[in-house]
Amino acid sequence: MVQIFSLRILSSLVAGSLFFVGCGGGGSGTTTPDSGQPAATPVTFVADAQNGAKIVTLTTSTAGAAIHYTLDGSTPSSSSPVYEAPFLVASNLTVKAIATAPGDTASSVASWSFTPNIPSGTLVWSDEFNNTSGANAQPDPKVWTYDTGAGGWGNSELETYCGWNSSVSPCNSSSPNAYVGTDGYLHIVAQQPSPGVYTSARLKTQGLFSLQYGRIEVRAQVPEEQGLWPAIWLLGNNISTVNWPACGEMDVLERVNAAATPDWNEGSIHGTGFTGTNLGTVYNFSSGQTAAGWHTYGMIWNKGSVSYYVDDPATPYVTYTASSLAGLSGAVWPFDAGGNFILINLAVGGTWPGSPDASTTFPAQMLVDYVRIYTN
Repeated sequence: MVQIFSLRILSSLVAGSLFFVGCGGGGSGTTTPDSGQPAATPVTFVADAQNGAKIVTLTTSTAGAAIHYTLDGSTPSSSSPVYEAPFLVASNLTVKAIATAPGDTASSVASWSFTPNIPSGTLVWSDEFNNTSGANAQPDPKVWTYDTGAGGWGNSELETYCGWNSSVSPCNSSSPNAYVGTDGYLHIVAQQPSPGVYTSARLKTQGLFSLQYGRIEVRAQVPEEQGLWPAIWLLGNNISTVNWPACGEMDVLERVNAAATPDWNEGSIHGTGFTGTNLGTVYNFSSGQTAAGWHTYGMIWNKGSVSYYVDDPATPYVTYTASSLAGLSGAVWPFDAGGNFILINLAVGGTWPGSPDASTTFPAQMLVDYVRIYTN
């Protein structure tokens, strides 16, 4: 789902680590910076996640402070990654952190060791989109936020993206574009409220959760009609500082238009020096299968490699490594530079699929059964 950063709403880690890091603001508290005084040492709050994994929150009482941290036991400095939101610890590691603020000296180093000893292949985080409320429900606001608005999103797309309960025209809170149904599925709905006007939704975990390394798997079914562009993908947390494509992009599920014979999905990676179709591989479904049926779309992410599969993690259909960039002028491998956040969306129109036509049925919806993260 190639995007141009200027149209968006806006570390290297120990090999094999699996964790979540969000992208919100860093640091909070009440202490007023006092020139020459040390910033308050970060403190941690730890909550249980799944199967021994822990969710870690860092904070400091110095107002306006940034928290810099490491996960490999090394001493952090002001050039270390900035803590942005709670992260999930699912491997044995040591977190060290300092706080820095204008006018203050750096805080003392805080250190916490985690030894969850979680076996490979263990489920450590998921959103199952359960809903027992008896009515359509908001996707978990602790996990999902939204890109909203129009403007083409760098691809000449036609839709206006709407957040939960948005009533700003053309969005309509009585006909949401994203909700968790009583059927236990996330629904992302593309609608045509009037001729030539389209709405849809783009959910993302930016600022709330992200991951680096591990296996991400999403069970989904997608609409297949002219002008529709469903996608499940990841972007680097550092997009707000290095922009796209330097932040890196990994496309797990992506296809356009009506079903083909054979039907297909494409897995791609993008970064500086390799955008567009440089590194994309088409997976062809078996005879009689289409993307309109239920399938699991997965990515196996290790240090130095990204693999994609459909339905069977034991048989990836492509693996990309830094050597895949050979021969691409100026190409830089960005996928070991820090955490990524997850996006799920259904675009309408754009430079790849073209516009909807008289054969396109609205509303059209993409269904997601779950999003799961496993250790490698």
